Amino acid sequence: MAPKKKAKKIVKKKPAKNKIAKKLTQKTAKKKTVSPKKSVIKRKGNVIGVITHYFPHVQAAVIKLKARLSAGETIKIKGHTTDFTQNIISMQIDHVPVNSAKTGQEIGLLVNSRVRQGDLVYKVYTTGGS
Repeated sequence: MAPKKKAKKIVKKKPAKNKIAKKLTQKTAKKKTVSPKKSVIKRKGNVIGVITHYFPHVQAAVIKLKARLSAGETIKIKGHTTDFTQNIISMQIDHVPVNSAKTGQEIGLLVNSRVRQGDLVYKVYTTGGS
């Protein structure tokens, strides 16, 4: 007598993650559709630099520039707990006073208030109105 072949059992696996994965894809699909107003708010168009270091004894900050900056311009420094505006009176590169700095340079700047590493620096544009 020949040995009997075992019948293969076909078992449908129902993964528990299937329903969860379906819900997650539905949620992410909803998140991808953003109204135009929200996308404009999240845009950071005029970021000109990032604070890389702060010296509290002399109230000076080091800024890594992403755009050109000159003395006499107005900047806004904003972070998690920081939010103030100030004019640039003087700035330094390697302890040498300069009137302007280019993209990619790191400058030293006296600041009016405490800043933190990672705070963003914005250029404030003034309008010509009276």
